[in-house]
Amino acid sequence: MVPMEVEGMAVLAPEAAPVMLLREREGDRRWLAITIGGPEASAVALAQEKIKLPRPGTIELIGQVVKSFGHRVIGVEVTALRDGIFFADLVLDSGIRISARPSDAVAIGLRAEVPIQVDDSVLDVASVRVEIVGSGPDAELPSLSSDPVDQEREVEEFRAALDRIVPEDFGEPPPPDPKPNP
Repeated sequence: MVPMEVEGMAVLAPEAAPVMLLREREGDRRWLAITIGGPEASAVALAQEKIKLPRPGTIELIGQVVKSFGHRVIGVEVTALRDGIFFADLVLDSGIRISARPSDAVAIGLRAEVPIQVDDSVLDVASVRVEIVGSGPDAELPSLSSDPVDQEREVEEFRAALDRIVPEDFGEPPPPDPKPNP
């Protein structure tokens, strides 16, 4: 398993679903982009920013249920990619593993402040290497300057890097839904 960090969300094209961006903490610093739904992207973003809602959402509820049964989440693992679908597990302190969508598992993991890891085989198939112009594989994402002109230039550089990403960089898309919508 390879330790990862949640870098944030991106929308790679107008009208496209959000993409959750994970980045390898050390080593090759590969990126993994997982397409998720809008509500899931919101849950991940809220968890990443540690924003507390007045009432618990589904992610917080799941954390409370796990705790009420005397357990705690100790890790999140993205375990497989089959037929264009990512699979993940919540790992509990007792060794119990709960299968979950990666977006839900990551949001729960962020709330629980636990490590997020991805299986090497998943990264071998689905990761991409992204370099920001003027940086190497070990470079961090640029932090925004306090100067608004510099901020705009830095944002444009990052957008340009995202614009060079093509869907083929993320592996095979999931198969079409066999059930047509009425």
